[in-house]
Amino acid sequence: MPDLRELYQSVILDHSKSPRNFGELTGADAQATGNNPMCGDAVTVWVRMDGDRIADVHFATPPGTGCAISKASASLMTTAVAGKTRAEADAIFDSFHRLVTGDASEGERLGRLAAFGGVAQFPVRVKCATLAWHALRAALEQVA
Repeated sequence: MPDLRELYQSVILDHSKSPRNFGELTGADAQATGNNPMCGDAVTVWVRMDGDRIADVHFATPPGTGCAISKASASLMTTAVAGKTRAEADAIFDSFHRLVTGDASEGERLGRLAAFGGVAQFPVRVKCATLAWHALRAALEQVA
């Protein structure tokens, strides 16, 4: 198990230091911002839709905000939901939320997102891990 934990830590560190899909998305159909007043994390998520499918999704954090868990989760979220329908993205979020709140069995279905399974041991970090996901849901609700 130590090797698996090291792999998960490296995935989180990689996505935190070099986030994918970072920065404003030009031509977005919607955007939403999430804030975590407990720790100061903030994230904005932009989505561009192609019908019911998420054509593209980006995120950004204001300078000096966003812990490693929050940034890595947002980065991995963008790669997980791009190209998915709203229903598929919702199902991924539901599985992810179950994972970070203690249901380790969800890890098998989530691929690289399984790296966040350890968050369940630190309940205060659940909000960090799910912040961008809630912003994504809010952005998707804006798109007719």
